[in-house]
Amino acid sequence: MTDNGRLVLAGAPIGQAGDVSPRLREALETADVVAAEDTRRLRRLASDLGAEIGGRIVSYYDANEVARAAELLEVLQAGYTVLVVTDAGMPGVSDPGYRLTRLAVDAGITVTSLPGPSAVTTALAVSGLPSDRFCFEGFPPRKQGERTRRLAALAAEERTMVFFEAPHRLAASLAAMAEAFGADRPAAVCRELTKTYEEVRRGGLGELAEWAAQGVKGEITVVVAGHVQEALEPVIEDLVAEVARREEAGVPRKHAIVDVAKAAGIPKRDLYDAVHRA
Repeated sequence: MTDNGRLVLAGAPIGQAGDVSPRLREALETADVVAAEDTRRLRRLASDLGAEIGGRIVSYYDANEVARAAELLEVLQAGYTVLVVTDAGMPGVSDPGYRLTRLAVDAGITVTSLPGPSAVTTALAVSGLPSDRFCFEGFPPRKQGERTRRLAALAAEERTMVFFEAPHRLAASLAAMAEAFGADRPAAVCRELTKTYEEVRRGGLGELAEWAAQGVKGEITVVVAGHVQEALEPVIEDLVAEVARREEAGVPRKHAIVDVAKAAGIPKRDLYDAVHRA
C-alpha cells in the first residue's frame, strides 16, 4: 500500500508466455489486487512465468466490468496498487479496462502501463499491408444490418484497417467487407498469432471470404488495406469541348477556361493553349 493508489494496465501474451517482460512477473507478485478477465488463465500464466501472485485476485470481465470498476476505484482511492490483466493483449483494447481507467483518470489516480504483446500491431506488421497509417476498428457488429452500415461508412477510409473477429463469424464478415470495399481489396487474415499453428492468409477480400467459408478456428485478426484514391487524368480534349459548350451557352471564353481548369485541377494556361490550338 502507498499514499496514492496506482492502476497498472499490463499486456498479457497473445500466445507465447515468453513474450512478456520480467516487469509483469514482478507486478504479479507485488500488486495488492490483480483484476483478471479470467482468473484461471491468470493462474496458468503466473505458473508459466514462475511467479507467485502476492495480492488478492478478483474477476474483471465484460459482464461485471461496470460494478467491479467502481469497487476497484475504491481500492485505488485507499492507496493500493491494482494490476489489470486480460486474457491476451492490452486491457482496454476490445477487452475490459477502459471504464476503470476512465474512473481512475477522473479521480486523479496514477495510471501506468506494462507494455506487452498486441494482436493489433503484430497482425499489422506481418500483413504485408501499409502500416504508416492505420486505424483499429475492433469487432464488426454482429447483426447484419448494423455491420453493413458500419462497413459502408468505412469504404472510403484511406488508412489500413485492423479488425478482430470470432472464427464462426469470419466468413460472413469477410463477405460483407468484400461487398463494401470490393472483392479485390487486399487483406490479410491472421490466425493464432505467435502460437504453434500460426497462419497468415493474404489475398483479396472475396478470395478470403471463400476460404473462410470452409471453416476457420482460433483467434482471428483481420487487416484490410485502405481505399486508394485514384487520380484520374483529365482528357484535355474533353475539357476543350466543355469550354466550347459553355461558350455556346453565353459564358465568355476566359471565364469558361478559368472555371473548367479549376474544376479539373489543371493549370488554366494549359487549357488556354489547348483551346487556342483547337
